[in-house]
Amino acid sequence: MNKKFASLQLHQMDSTLAKARDARLPIRPSTGWVKAIRESLGMSASAFARKLGITPASIAKFEKAEADEKITLASLRKLASALDCELQYTLVPRKSLEEILGERSMAVAKERLRPIAHSMSLENQSVDKSAGDKQLQLLAKEILDGPRRNLW
Repeated sequence: MNKKFASLQLHQMDSTLAKARDARLPIRPSTGWVKAIRESLGMSASAFARKLGITPASIAKFEKAEADEKITLASLRKLASALDCELQYTLVPRKSLEEILGERSMAVAKERLRPIAHSMSLENQSVDKSAGDKQLQLLAKEILDGPRRNLW
């Protein structure tokens, strides 16, 4: 992937995810969304099962699987559709992707410089803090400007 395209992709994804990060989504009910919505609609498990063409025991199994975070997305999508709901699935980074990359490039730069700094200090040739910080910043930028796969 060329660098311009990668930067554009990163910026667009960050922009999209920022909206999701800023949204205050409701916390999943302890019983799961399927059961909470079904019960709020006043729909019995038997009626829901008939709508899906499965047994009421299967409904209980699906609802328990969702509450235990063991349900598949395919099953959840099917149940949501039967409740006239839309399943929205997203991963929302806790901070921007650019911040994640910046922090990772600094960590990789520190890992690369650690053996050099150690051997220089053993030889009584350690660099002063500001020069070391500058060297770290330059290496982190170089790593960040290179192929992103080198960050991981």
